[in-house]
Amino acid sequence: MSEPMRPRGRPAHTPGPTVLTYTPDGRYIITGGSNSAIRIYTVGQDGEPKTVEEGADGHLGIGATNEYFFMGAEDGTVWQYEVHSGRMEKLLVRCALPVRDIGITKDREWVAVASDELTVKLVNIEDMTKVKYLREQAKGTKHITFDPNGRFVAVSCTDGIVYLYSLDAEEPELVRKLDGVIRRLEPEDEATARVVWHPDGTAFATAEATRDVAVFSVGEWKKEMTFSGGHNGDITAVSWSPNGALLVTAAKDGQVLLWDSKTQKILRQYDLPNVINVDWHPTKNALSLTTSDGELFIYDGFLSKDHQPFLQKPLQAAPIFPGALTEISDNARRPLANRPKEAQRRERLGSPDSLDDILGYDEDMDDFVDDDDGAGYAEGLNGHGKRTNGHLDDIDGHVGKRVLASFAKPNVHLPLQPGSTPWRGNRRYLCLNLTGAVWTVDQETHNTVTVEFYDRELHRDFHFTDPYLYDRACLNEHGALFSNNPSDGPATIFYRPHETWTTRADWRTQLPEGEHIRALALSESYIVAVTTKDYVRVYTLYGTPFKVYRQKSPAVTCAAWRDYVMTIGNGPLGSDGRTATLRYSVENVKRDEICQNEDVVAIPEGSELKSVFFSDRGDPCIYDSEGVLLVLQHWRTPGQARWVPLLDTKQLERLATGRKEETYWPIAVAQDKFHCIILKGGDRYPYFPRPMLSEFEFRIPISDKPGKAQEDEEEGASRNDNMRLEESFVRGNVLLSLFKDLISSTHATATQRAELSRKELELDKVLLQLLAIECREGEDRGMKALELVHMMKDRNGKMVEAAVKVAQRYGRGVLEDKIRDLAERRYTGEDDDDELA
Repeated sequence: MSEPMRPRGRPAHTPGPTVLTYTPDGRYIITGGSNSAIRIYTVGQDGEPKTVEEGADGHLGIGATNEYFFMGAEDGTVWQYEVHSGRMEKLLVRCALPVRDIGITKDREWVAVASDELTVKLVNIEDMTKVKYLREQAKGTKHITFDPNGRFVAVSCTDGIVYLYSLDAEEPELVRKLDGVIRRLEPEDEATARVVWHPDGTAFATAEATRDVAVFSVGEWKKEMTFSGGHNGDITAVSWSPNGALLVTAAKDGQVLLWDSKTQKILRQYDLPNVINVDWHPTKNALSLTTSDGELFIYDGFLSKDHQPFLQKPLQAAPIFPGALTEISDNARRPLANRPKEAQRRERLGSPDSLDDILGYDEDMDDFVDDDDGAGYAEGLNGHGKRTNGHLDDIDGHVGKRVLASFAKPNVHLPLQPGSTPWRGNRRYLCLNLTGAVWTVDQETHNTVTVEFYDRELHRDFHFTDPYLYDRACLNEHGALFSNNPSDGPATIFYRPHETWTTRADWRTQLPEGEHIRALALSESYIVAVTTKDYVRVYTLYGTPFKVYRQKSPAVTCAAWRDYVMTIGNGPLGSDGRTATLRYSVENVKRDEICQNEDVVAIPEGSELKSVFFSDRGDPCIYDSEGVLLVLQHWRTPGQARWVPLLDTKQLERLATGRKEETYWPIAVAQDKFHCIILKGGDRYPYFPRPMLSEFEFRIPISDKPGKAQEDEEEGASRNDNMRLEESFVRGNVLLSLFKDLISSTHATATQRAELSRKELELDKVLLQLLAIECREGEDRGMKALELVHMMKDRNGKMVEAAVKVAQRYGRGVLEDKIRDLAERRYTGEDDDDELA
């Protein structure tokens, strides 16, 4: 049969990049190009398209549902439009760099935005404040595609690497990085690096640098076969037919080729130059193409009568199996019995809970006996129709037991350097705290390190070339500390003081061969390093080794303040071979006194330690992945320490509406406040330029979030006042106990003693306000009111006198008498602080 008549090209856009897509129902074709115009063509009609002139210039990415379509532009914007009217609905998201591609999830709830930025964003269509992030890329993204089953998303980067993420969990998780699958491309190149998923979801195709098309299996992620020998130029477009029986490719050689997926043979060749995009109609025998000349070609009746039967077949299995392919029925997920055995196995391998992997499935056994009626009588038979010995136990025990044992890996916490971030692109922070920031930039042959201070009147910023490739750092008002862990030499510690009265005061020391540093800490007096051999190495500020000892638990991190050192390690393995706890120790290295020894760090199950540091008053603090800041109370007394929450960031008022999605990067605890960096959306780490610091008042979580709406407005206001005062009382007690511990362990100054009295007075004032609320509520609240008076410190009796006046004001005569009796017993010494009179 002769080739169908070539359609007339429609001048849709100015010359340059063009994009197109069908809506999922096949009713419309939408195109965009280098100009601002957007064209909406109604399928089956030859009239003029609907033109939308509101778009930005340079459309590079497109995606559509039946109701909306999305355009990504060179200015970094992604706009949402209504399909039927073409009306611009809203700005969905904005990127700092050009948007290169757009993908839409199977459920049509999320739009993936790929740009020249390193991070890919998944934005919810209904609520654009909900954003997920794909963060593992080292270079900008050229293409992004979702598999038809909605389980995976493929990101094709300009560095020639394909990143495959699983969407099974709430947050996307990287499952495989494929290097060399696609060629390296510049963002503006017309050649394609797109991952094109087969409609059955068990394979995908990509264009190789050899101008062939490779097909990879899902699950094993390896190349199974190629469509080769077709093109003499770089491939610009690849597209499977809706049922997977055919493949169309276009290239710079001016050829569009139609392939038989089953045999990988060329069925027909079309002369169409400059084609850069190809898309099949979802249900009809039609194909649309756009060119770099800005033209759109709509091929109705694309396949000749000889080839139309290919398109009329039900969904076909991906061509990743040896030998002839077996067709499957119209329902792609149900009739697995009709699929090739290898196809079934590979599809199961794509699942994270594959029974084949666990039970040692052997697909060859299925070929001997056919179970025609599905009754299951063929199970467990060998090649002679006899029952195998598979029902007997293995020599080494049940397979399931062996597999479970092999997967029982210890659940240990990875080493943590407080204040540091992972690499993003070619830079990372080595240290972030209230003194300043230290960051490093990878220059391929060396690094460059910058140290920047907040107080530039006190210290001057400095910058140096780093041939040692430092990977950890600490910074305080006295100096900067660095370390590295080279693969071909000993680990090094380098300290540089900010000021010195000698010619040179910086120093460098090396650790024994084979011992690497897991974490560093720097105080006013000492330098601390915990190592891979679980040694705690303590040095003076000028390089003298002061102490070396091995801690009892495998080292994770450390912190230091003045003469105190806090080390944290993984706890012992449980009976299941896992560890769920972290253990900490606190020591005064100068006095050689252990304050707390191998106690448990209070981290909930399933959470992680995000940072550890001492407050400005010297109290150990931790911040966990649940967003909770905790302080170690009574830590100077052996056996008395406990972790007290100072702030649950998920209960902040700014998050009460539920519209904001943000987390907090811990920096410090100072001046009775939590200092942090606010991370917007799904960001997990601070990035450049260096963000501003924010601070939050402590709020101990004792009840619901303040400000929640109440059924009765007056009752709600009263309850909120009560909650606020109760929280203030609990928080004041904690801060008072921390301050008492501080001044009892040091030589208290007159200023500190005065501050202690002030803190006690403030606490009594809170109790007095709570007393007023109880008196206002009614006589039946008298027991609690008296209890509040009893809790007052009241060194001089003035607060009890004030409590009497409050009872008088509200006419609580019985309560007034009880308070006077309490005051009299206190003055005579009869009142016992441990009992309520």
